[in-house]
Amino acid sequence: MQTREATHPAEITSMDTDALRGRFVVDDLFRPGAVRFVYSHEDRIVLGGVVPLDSPLSLGTDDALYAEYFCQRRELAITNLGGAGTVTADGAQFALAAEDVLYIGQGTREVSFASDDAANPATYYLFSATAHTSLPTTLVTKAQAAETAAGAAETANRRTIRKYLHQQGVGTAQIVLGITSLEPGSVWNTMPCHTHGRRTEVYLYFGLGPEHRVVHLMGEPRSTRNLILADRDVVISPSWSVHTGAGTSNYAFVWAMAGENQEFEDMQQVATDALR
Repeated sequence: MQTREATHPAEITSMDTDALRGRFVVDDLFRPGAVRFVYSHEDRIVLGGVVPLDSPLSLGTDDALYAEYFCQRRELAITNLGGAGTVTADGAQFALAAEDVLYIGQGTREVSFASDDAANPATYYLFSATAHTSLPTTLVTKAQAAETAAGAAETANRRTIRKYLHQQGVGTAQIVLGITSLEPGSVWNTMPCHTHGRRTEVYLYFGLGPEHRVVHLMGEPRSTRNLILADRDVVISPSWSVHTGAGTSNYAFVWAMAGENQEFEDMQQVATDALR
């Protein structure tokens, strides 16, 4: 498990590209046959990648968590980005297709991951936050997510937003999670952009061809920095940072938040002409 420290906004003014990527970008989360984790001190979130092949992989713990088992004091959201697979949580099995999400509540002791076909393995993206109450483990399929259309072709940001874990849906201790998909011809996400003064948000970009990239903007609104991200790269956005970007093609991304509250509308809007 890697550890990433929390960052004050004044720090990034002196960071070069490598330093920015080392603090905010995770570009090696998914390795075939492996379980990988990154612990961020931004709201104490944990990001994970699990790609099982012929044999199931189990969710262990790590010294960084000081826990007997991973979900002893944590809740966990699992998004499948690959082929069909099965997640087993304390003996209960859940089948996940692409873009299905499984919520696992605090107190779940044993979690394992399997792929239906090693030639087309499931690719599980894990987002975890601390939890002080235990809620039921629940599967939300892509068809069950709350779907909203947003944006316009004229502004190159026509997209579909699907909410999986949110206050009007499956309850969590603090995680809010969804998937946004851009239509062909649209490339901008989350524009006009915003910050979250009370939450950390993480984007995982996917659906990009190997030759395509997203230019992701981060930083304080009047002092932005850019990061070039490839398919299945993850970027951590502290509460003071904007999070928006444009791709060389359309794409999708998983957005996940944790922090002081779960109010989806709790954001500080930033006018496009105020960005620098």
